[in-house]
Amino acid sequence: MSIYSDLFLTFSKIGSFTLGGGYAMVPVMEREIVDKKGWLSQEEFTDILVVAQSTPGLFAIDMASHIGYKYRGVVGGIVGALGVALPSIVIILLIALLFQSFKDNIYVEKFFMGIRPCVVALILTPCFRMAKSAKITIYNCWIPIVCALLISLFGVSPIWCIIVAGIAGFIYGKYLTIRQ
Repeated sequence: MSIYSDLFLTFSKIGSFTLGGGYAMVPVMEREIVDKKGWLSQEEFTDILVVAQSTPGLFAIDMASHIGYKYRGVVGGIVGALGVALPSIVIILLIALLFQSFKDNIYVEKFFMGIRPCVVALILTPCFRMAKSAKITIYNCWIPIVCALLISLFGVSPIWCIIVAGIAGFIYGKYLTIRQ
């Protein structure tokens, strides 16, 4: 099997069997890319995660293209993006064709009600892992909490939170290095 077909199949598997969108795919991607395949280190994966969050576009496709690019250049980026997107496109087309016939089915409704809590857990898992890898402690945990509150309760743009946190981190780093 070629490297590109392995890359495509890996991301197709991730795209096919992960419910809940891009953030729900993160733990699956991490397990496949870092733990099983060893294509990236944990630090490289976390860096790509941060970059993919700050670039425009669909998060899952951004992650797959960044990982593919890091692993095998431009062609790897394209193959990764196609691999993760193609299953979703096919599944969405099938659901769109069949949805009218089963949208009021009680079993389908119950299935989706059961999936919702699982998707929330899938989204929270990478948050806890990122907090650990970002070295968030009891002393600095207020930063993401304040940012989340500003965004959700007061409608502050995440861009402003990123800019202010970046500037504050830079100033804090400068101050810390001067004191030592």
